[in-house]
Amino acid sequence: MKELVEKVAALAVSFNKDAVAQVEDGNKAAGARARKASLEIEKLMKEFRKASIGASKK
Repeated sequence: MKELVEKVAALAVSFNKDAVAQVEDGNKAAGARARKASLEIEKLMKEFRKASIGASKK
């Protein structure tokens, strides 16, 4: 689960950088990267919820 948390943190940093670039600079390519990162974060968060529930039941 630690690896999963590290992946989410890395993607969050990437998302934040690209989202800021889109909002502040109007960078359309950065917006596309931010949207892609948000989808990956969503997928990893679902995995985290499953792993977290499994760990709490042990």
